Amino acid sequence: MSIADANCEQRRVGRAAAVTAISKAERFRANHRWKVLGIGVAANASFSATFAGIPAAAVFLRSGYQLSNGNLGLVLGLLGLGVALSELPWGLLTDRWGDRGVLLTGLGATAAWLALMAFFIVPSATYVPGVAMLAACLLVTGLLGGSVNGSSGRAIMAWFHEGERGFAMSIRQTAVPLGGGLGALVLPSLASVHGFTAVFGLLAAVNAVSALFAWRWLHQPPEVDPEIDNAGGIATTKPAGPAPLRNVEVWRIATAIGLLCFPQVAVLTLASVFLHDFAGMGTLTISASLAAVQTGAMVMRVWSGRFTDRHGNRRWFLRLCSMTSALGFAALGLLVLAAGATPGAHAALMPAIAVLLVIAGISVSAWHGVAYTELATLAGASRAGTALGLANSFVFIAFFVVPTAIPALLLVWSWPGVWLVGALCALIAWPILLRPN
Repeated sequence: MSIADANCEQRRVGRAAAVTAISKAERFRANHRWKVLGIGVAANASFSATFAGIPAAAVFLRSGYQLSNGNLGLVLGLLGLGVALSELPWGLLTDRWGDRGVLLTGLGATAAWLALMAFFIVPSATYVPGVAMLAACLLVTGLLGGSVNGSSGRAIMAWFHEGERGFAMSIRQTAVPLGGGLGALVLPSLASVHGFTAVFGLLAAVNAVSALFAWRWLHQPPEVDPEIDNAGGIATTKPAGPAPLRNVEVWRIATAIGLLCFPQVAVLTLASVFLHDFAGMGTLTISASLAAVQTGAMVMRVWSGRFTDRHGNRRWFLRLCSMTSALGFAALGLLVLAAGATPGAHAALMPAIAVLLVIAGISVSAWHGVAYTELATLAGASRAGTALGLANSFVFIAFFVVPTAIPALLLVWSWPGVWLVGALCALIAWPILLRPN
């Protein structure tokens, strides 16, 4: 074959590949990326209802399983530890195997495990599972559920372009307060009336439905050359810069994310106990307060994603959230201190304390989508699973450390100390976050 014939054949093969790519792109219309985003929201909401909803029923968990405050903190902390231990391995597997397989495996296994817990790990009139059994089961729940975050985030980075990734990732992150808010509204009442068989059974069903959605609609996007990217595919690009685990900037953002999660986790895990024990509030008021935190966080995450996409100011916004969170929790700690020091003002300050808890909780939950987008952008779309897994490892270390540390803080400094330490964590995160470009 002559050189001219070889070149002709090469061009023919290239055109055939382009036609194939266009055909695949047409199979997934431009709006298919919104289905992928919907799957990410459903998957994260399902697991969020688990890891944030169960702590919302902490009062009934404590009484049903006959736990002390220390044991309650331990079992809730081990749920977070399971996710922390598995996030990075799941992220590495996602970058190697793809989002679809990891997400299906994780959601399916989580649903099956929760179903087993509904049958065998629930208290009854004749049997109360031991602390070790409950803690081990929640640890395994976290290990399986750690698959959701990195895989769904990588899918969104693959299907969306730079000008809309912040908005899309923020919408995905609304799933965390969405699932947590629904869990806070439903699970405490469900636990009080029907027990934890119904709680674990409902969570199993929700995760199974999300797995079905992922099986039906989550696929790899068609990869095309930039010249034909208008066909609806995703332009193929090679990641630039060092690998995520060797990138100092990735580590800085991941570390700051973890620090900001300490006060957030304090709200998500034991705010119900705080409002019950310190403020003397009922189940309805507690559920409404936690749901208000989650709803406000959802709104702020969507707004912040669109806002930072338009203005290109993700790093500035992250530093702003760090400072406002520090101020909010400092104010909450001081107000709780004043209520404890002045018995006559205790009842009068309770509404203000509940409102300030909601405001501080929203502030420390508003930044997730923006932070994850900045992190994944630094790593590159093809390596986003590893970067997001690293960040979520720090996040769920907080889910382990905070519930186990708060009982000790309560013994030493009571509730004012808990909220003031949360303010300190948010303040430390501020200089670690990257400065605006």
